[in-house]
Amino acid sequence: MKNSGLIATRRSLVERLANWEDQRRWQEFFDTYWKLIYSAARQSGLTDSEAQEVVQETVITVAKNIDKLKYDPAIGSFKGWLLQITRWRIADQFRKRESGNAKSPRSPDDRLTATIERVPDSRIADFDAVWEASWKENLFEAAIARVKKKIEPKQFQIFDCYVRKEWPAQKVAERLRVNVGQVYLARHRVSALLKKEIRALEKIESHAPL
Repeated sequence: MKNSGLIATRRSLVERLANWEDQRRWQEFFDTYWKLIYSAARQSGLTDSEAQEVVQETVITVAKNIDKLKYDPAIGSFKGWLLQITRWRIADQFRKRESGNAKSPRSPDDRLTATIERVPDSRIADFDAVWEASWKENLFEAAIARVKKKIEPKQFQIFDCYVRKEWPAQKVAERLRVNVGQVYLARHRVSALLKKEIRALEKIESHAPL
């Protein structure tokens, strides 16, 4: 995720991702979402190599079809769109495992509309729950990455040790050579920033791929 200066409107984000020549934007997309897709694939029962293939195939499908995604929140969110593509690719991996074919079957013209006509593998019947959990985790990590770029490294280090690693405040103060008051202040500041970033990401990611 980039800082707020690079965050445009939802519509322009969709339009920019339609440009195959925009390598920087696609790299940003990959960096933001690959862990989400990979995690969902692994939790669905795929191996590491199968999950990596799901990531690659999902990103390729998004690239080929992003121009078909119209900015219309009434139709559906980017989150749901990406979920359908990922579900499709995971199901393909299960079918490949069963058939032993080198290539998974594709619908004519690889059209996204076909995704809703394909029945998900029974082994990923709870995929929506898996996806939702992975999405939330991915959103939190993206928010953490944004916060780290906005504060001093020492501030985040204090927060990380005290809140994420759950060290006692006194231990954090001693190890990082600060006073306990600074530990509490860092927790308050970083927590507030993190909540703000999460709210911003929830608003953006509900409709646009950034």
